[in-house]
Amino acid sequence: MLNSHHKPDYLLLFSIITLLVIGIIMVFSSSYVWSDYKFDDAAFYLKRQLLFTLAGIISMFFIMQIPYGTWKKYAKVILIGCFVLLFLVLIPGIGMVRGGAQSWIGIGAFSIQPSEFMKLGLIIFLAAYLASNQKNITSFKKGFFPSLILVFTAFGLIMLQPDLGTGMVLVLTCMLMIFAAGAKLSHFFGLAALGLAGFVGLIASAPYRISRITAFLNPWEDPLGDGFQIIQSLYAIGPGGLMGLGLGESLQKYFYLPEPQTDFIFAILAEELGFIGGTFVILLFALLLWRGIKVALEAPDTFSGFLALGIVSMLVLQAMINISVVIGLIPVTGITLPFLSYGGSSLTLTLCSVGILLNISRYTRV
Repeated sequence: MLNSHHKPDYLLLFSIITLLVIGIIMVFSSSYVWSDYKFDDAAFYLKRQLLFTLAGIISMFFIMQIPYGTWKKYAKVILIGCFVLLFLVLIPGIGMVRGGAQSWIGIGAFSIQPSEFMKLGLIIFLAAYLASNQKNITSFKKGFFPSLILVFTAFGLIMLQPDLGTGMVLVLTCMLMIFAAGAKLSHFFGLAALGLAGFVGLIASAPYRISRITAFLNPWEDPLGDGFQIIQSLYAIGPGGLMGLGLGESLQKYFYLPEPQTDFIFAILAEELGFIGGTFVILLFALLLWRGIKVALEAPDTFSGFLALGIVSMLVLQAMINISVVIGLIPVTGITLPFLSYGGSSLTLTLCSVGILLNISRYTRV
């Protein structure tokens, strides 16, 4: 039985709603030039983003009413469904190719990205598994290894698309959950060595990944090729200065920075709103991290604690990776900025995840 519930964490909800509002404003500001050119409708992306946001918010508040224990009950079914979607997206004629990655399944005028479903589905299942097998997690054979098999099977299917950015977020999130469950550090050291070798293999197996690494180290070596995105991103951030050029005044969105409403929306935000605007967004993610970790620590049982940790880790890790790419700290990975970037299944699934987190916050120990 669950403890008596109370009101959700309003600071957590505030951070999410504020990020969504900023996201809607920046999607329009960053996309209206390209949208008008491509669709003869300056508000094309804005209208779709509003629709996705409305669907996501309705889903979030609906899921917030579902007791978190329900997800444990159906964890296996959810995970199987996610694996089915990952297999389907790889079938020619079903999976859609965009930007060289076969990561979407088209449904009418819309499309879904199965890897987004897998991130949440695997977090739910892993939370249930760790809650039931925490006493075995220190054993490599009985606890640690079975977790790895599950995580890297999902990672392998995502890499067949390929989608390294989403795969990185999934693996890092799951590793944090397993570490929090009490796994031995020695197991992680061995895994790190194996992972490094595997990562080198992934890089070497695809020439475009090597070019991304070299472009990251010196983008000006190929300014019109692999270094183009990061150079244009830095050209956006630099002139922004402290206060920015002003909302709507970006120059890089005039066909310099490709698809500025998605992966590189933070660059346009920094150009228009400056260091202050960018810092405010980062502080909102820091607030989300603080309140999410608080929910995990005060969760009424181990399942809800692992689930809350997994969800907040997924969101914050994805934000950290996206912003790090935009400011040139790591190579381009191709993942969106949660709550801000334009996107359908990504935004909707993110808000569904938050709905679960908010529900857990209603049962925390107070």
